[in-house]
Amino acid sequence: MNWDTIEGNWKHLNKKVKEEWSALTDDHLDKIAGQRDKLSAKIQEFYGVSKGAADAQIDAFADRNKDHKAG
Repeated sequence: MNWDTIEGNWKHLNKKVKEEWSALTDDHLDKIAGQRDKLSAKIQEFYGVSKGAADAQIDAFADRNKDHKAG
């Protein structure tokens, strides 16, 4: 999935992001603002995983949510 789509729908996807990575707060999500590299860094920080593992989690999340439409 094109990450630009997720970035553009970030506010609408916040609930799903929080379900996936419950350690992330609303403040974290606001600061991440849909930026994949920032999300990856926070996943690494809060879950103690490697960059590769964080990126794999993000890819899986993007695949599961590829049909998400804003609204």
